[in-house]
Amino acid sequence: MTNAAQMKWPTQAKVREFFGEPGNPKCTAGMADVYPMRIAWSKSDIVRRFRCHSLVEQSMETIFKNTLAHYGQAQLTKLGLDLFGGCYNLRQMRGGTNWSMHSWGIAVDLDPERNQLKWGKDRAVFARPEYEPFWNIVEAAGATSLGRAKNFDWMHFQFARL
Repeated sequence: MTNAAQMKWPTQAKVREFFGEPGNPKCTAGMADVYPMRIAWSKSDIVRRFRCHSLVEQSMETIFKNTLAHYGQAQLTKLGLDLFGGCYNLRQMRGGTNWSMHSWGIAVDLDPERNQLKWGKDRAVFARPEYEPFWNIVEAAGATSLGRAKNFDWMHFQFARL
């Protein structure tokens, strides 16, 4: 089900029309400030900002600000909501020929190790009840969870409707 905040953003089919060509300068012109996050593949490295599309910068910041306010840093770490898996990455979708939503800097992956691409709600930790407030925050800011919408890629949310 799509809410009013999500209707602000295009469908995946209209992303190029709305955000421009993949990899264009606006795709990395935004700089979202976030709570301290460990890089998922190098957990001793911390990020406090990441590049994203300029049009989604404020919405990204809202998600992470509200997530920190709801859970607190200790709980974020316990739940893996502080494991940053990336945002901008100019590439095609895994196993496909279409551009990934990451190619526009409009998608984020969190805790990829415990929420792998093809895992459904039976395996992905982000499908558990304790993550419901997080997904409500994500959707209230206008983003779409592939896990909640399609039951795969629970690590991923994006500013494009399906």
